[in-house]
Amino acid sequence: MADQMKILVLGAHGVTGQEVVKQAVAKGHHVRAAEMKWPDDAPPAGHNVERVTANVIEDDLGPIIDGVDAVISALGVPGDPKTLMDPPPLYTTGTRNLIDALDARGVKRLVTISASFVVTHDRGPLLFRTTAIPALTRVLHQMGEMEEMLRASDLDWTAVRPGWLLPEPLTGDYVVTPDVIPEGLIRTRHADLAHFMLHCVESGEWVRATPAIARPEAEELSSSFEVVKEMLA
Repeated sequence: MADQMKILVLGAHGVTGQEVVKQAVAKGHHVRAAEMKWPDDAPPAGHNVERVTANVIEDDLGPIIDGVDAVISALGVPGDPKTLMDPPPLYTTGTRNLIDALDARGVKRLVTISASFVVTHDRGPLLFRTTAIPALTRVLHQMGEMEEMLRASDLDWTAVRPGWLLPEPLTGDYVVTPDVIPEGLIRTRHADLAHFMLHCVESGEWVRATPAIARPEAEELSSSFEVVKEMLA
């Protein structure tokens, strides 16, 4: 078991964030779980989980960073067309705010989610490239700006670049490559992404780097039909 750490998880109620919290607690870590607003029907926090609220775009993040060893950001924007056309400055203003707060509190380690599609659009079925990628243009541009901010900072950061995210169980059997997911792969499970992000925090690997993570999945989970269905859901 890795040494016990105190980890701040941003976006803790999202699909990836919930996996980070669950897996971190299972490994004996203490988690400070942050959300902009916790829903009334959220399950109880559970052992070794402290819940806090924070808006990374607007709030002073110093108080929720105090005393933590590392931050895992599982923040993401909703995938509805209206939001994708005009996304909030989550990865730009939010990242600037987060970097400033980490610097002020002397916390160096940050692992965050980016996307393989920031640097390549030639992965996945043709329908994915011609529909999903154009729809994500503004979000991907923000992620690119986020990565530039991280490179200009003094943080020990890792920006993990997954493929198209998939809500399936943890396998731990995924491929990690520098910068871009391998050709022929398109999917990354939320649970596997959480597993790898936690590994980066525990091991100190991939510092100031952009590792890409994906795995082979069944055709029915990677097909053009599945892509369209998920985009319209």
